[in-house]
Amino acid sequence: MPTVTISLPDSLKDFLDRQVSTKGYGNVSEYFRTLLRDARERARERNLQEMLLEGLHRGKDLPLTDRFWKDLRSEALHLIEHRKTRKKRK
Repeated sequence: MPTVTISLPDSLKDFLDRQVSTKGYGNVSEYFRTLLRDARERARERNLQEMLLEGLHRGKDLPLTDRFWKDLRSEALHLIEHRKTRKKRK
């Protein structure tokens, strides 16, 4: 697995250490992987929202192909599963 090195000021390093120790993360890498997965998920949600808004604005011009509906369904199911997982963590 590739390694990424970052530099942090002391205040952020202290915050990071507190997060790892109090939020149940095994180590710093696990904490950052969680942050990155959440960021990726938010990007997917934004993409889906943009697609839906584009479809609403374009109206009849949007090609509602089988591929479009498959992608939309896949994204929706993924979002539903992700939200269930997030609720369980809280």
